[in-house]
Amino acid sequence: MKPTRVQELLATLVVVAVVAYLVVRLAYSTLPALPPLAGVTLLVLGAIEVVLGFALKARIERRPGTKPVEPLVAARAVALAKASAVAGAVMAGVWLGLLGYLLPRRGELAAAAGDTPGAAIGLACALALVAAALWLQRCCRAPTDRDDDRPRDDPGRDRHA
Repeated sequence: MKPTRVQELLATLVVVAVVAYLVVRLAYSTLPALPPLAGVTLLVLGAIEVVLGFALKARIERRPGTKPVEPLVAARAVALAKASAVAGAVMAGVWLGLLGYLLPRRGELAAAAGDTPGAAIGLACALALVAAALWLQRCCRAPTDRDDDRPRDDPGRDRHA
């Protein structure tokens, strides 16, 4: 399993933002009011992943007082991180598309002015989830994986491994 690339997440965010903008443009008048804290659940998930990342990192590094990590636990955490990063990028795209519609219309539509703070909070929470997922993914790397960050032509790299 390869690490999630930020470029892939950005592409997902942009495509979803465009689609969300078009959908909101067509259907905004039929949507219910947006609760100000609609996106906070994503922040809670992100906070859990940050805590999990710190705990797993300590165990992977075999710090004193910690038990070694079972490989399956680390693999499940990486799968969770990859899924959360994509879900966060998708939701960030939705919130960004919604904000793209709302911001220019805040002065003319009372509903748009009321929905803007909730969409901004949702976008911030979705981006926090993406960051937390990338952190968790990084925390799950085995110490030997860190050597793979060097370029292939690095003389310090063991070519026979």
